[in-house]
Amino acid sequence: MGGPAAERVDVVDDDDRVVATVTRARVRAERLQHRTVFIVVRRADGRLLVHRRSAAKDIWPSAWDIAVGGVVAAGEAWDVAAARELAEEVGIDGAPPTFVRSGRYADADVAELSRIYTVTWDGPITFADGEVVAAEWLTPAEVAARLADASYGFCPDSVALAGDLIQH
Repeated sequence: MGGPAAERVDVVDDDDRVVATVTRARVRAERLQHRTVFIVVRRADGRLLVHRRSAAKDIWPSAWDIAVGGVVAAGEAWDVAAARELAEEVGIDGAPPTFVRSGRYADADVAELSRIYTVTWDGPITFADGEVVAAEWLTPAEVAARLADASYGFCPDSVALAGDLIQH
């Protein structure tokens, strides 16, 4: 038994102090504030990686996303989590992400304290852990057009926290 629902996650207060460590399933069920990382991936020519999440994701299944990322595991360092997510979700290993800023996102589904990163990668993309099922390299203008088209259904947290980075 295990899987993502059983993963241990630190619950944090507004000052990023750990107040409990619980399962990911409990974080989702009770909408507990936790740490997440987002990494905007771009090619040297400025194109951005946009990907579609698996239908098996525990939140926003099959949604499109402008950033690779996810939940920081209990006791895991932010930078370690960002590098792990890059390797797990899209097979990027050996290109350390650059920290941009911290942020907070909350809606009816989640409550997150987040760190946002960028990375430039011109190598191949592989869907290592099955959390990503499709990906495209788009120009900033193409990403903006997709974001404006509600039929694509983008993850709201990454758009809120990192959407302004698509133009940089």
